[in-house]
Amino acid sequence: MAIRLIVKEPDEVLHKTAKAVTKVTPNVQKLLDDMADTMYDAEGVGLAAPQVGILKRLIVVDADEEHGLIKLINPEIISTEGEQFGPEGCLSIPGLNGDVRRAETVTVRGLDREGNEVTITGSGLLARAFQHEIDHLNGVLFTDIAEKVYEYTAEHSESGE
Repeated sequence: MAIRLIVKEPDEVLHKTAKAVTKVTPNVQKLLDDMADTMYDAEGVGLAAPQVGILKRLIVVDADEEHGLIKLINPEIISTEGEQFGPEGCLSIPGLNGDVRRAETVTVRGLDREGNEVTITGSGLLARAFQHEIDHLNGVLFTDIAEKVYEYTAEHSESGE
């Protein structure tokens, strides 16, 4: 496992659509493991493959104790419920946060590290992290959809995605 370099805005890779993973290989599994190590090293709660410069549909999220570390291949949101509004940050956009409106609860389907189909429902920060990371797979950054963007300060910090 290794810590990878996190790509920063305005790198073009952050604005492109990631490609579906067609086969779960040892390289895909290693990339997921490296992404988790990189996310933890940067003290984030989520990371998408484009953030390490790779246009593949892979995310890692660790946003609540109930679910712990989640590694997903080809994740997609299959249902949403409710609404939350609050601050987000991004490891690829250091120094900025933004107020973003998201679904309160989402259900996500994808493949786990072994290639088995999984469905996970999360609320609150986990739901926000899923939506944020899946947006990355579609070339969308929180700054593209935030109602307000501002410099990072401790009182605005609730999320370190």
